[in-house]
Amino acid sequence: MTGKEDLHVVKPTTTVDKALEALVEHRIIGFPVINDDWKLSSILQTFNEVQKLLNKTNGLVVSDLMTPAPLVVRETTNLKDAARLLLETKYRKNFKLLLETKYRRLPVVDVEGKLVGIITRGNIVRAALQIKREIKGKA
Repeated sequence: MTGKEDLHVVKPTTTVDKALEALVEHRIIGFPVINDDWKLSSILQTFNEVQKLLNKTNGLVVSDLMTPAPLVVRETTNLKDAARLLLETKYRKNFKLLLETKYRRLPVVDVEGKLVGIITRGNIVRAALQIKREIKGKA
């Protein structure tokens, strides 16, 4: 999990232009949207979705584009369950596997709904590799 201190976040009042600049600067594809108390409001749509709106960003703020009521996990959520949510793949009617997954990130909140971190697919892959290395080291 990427902890709160290392997260890039925006507020609902952040301008879309400012958010887009930060996405490019930090080389990320989305943001948790928080209030002043770090309570999670939503998730800003991914960069590709926001790019389509570039011609319409004049005067827009993040709250105009954010995903309402995003899927979140608690600090106590089992890593296996979080990984299952992140790595769950979509299938077409003919059952051909798509490389796209439904979720790219899962905000982690405490019992008050305050953002404490975020789990990404990259976090899951790194954790799996670390476990594999530790197992090989014991063998």
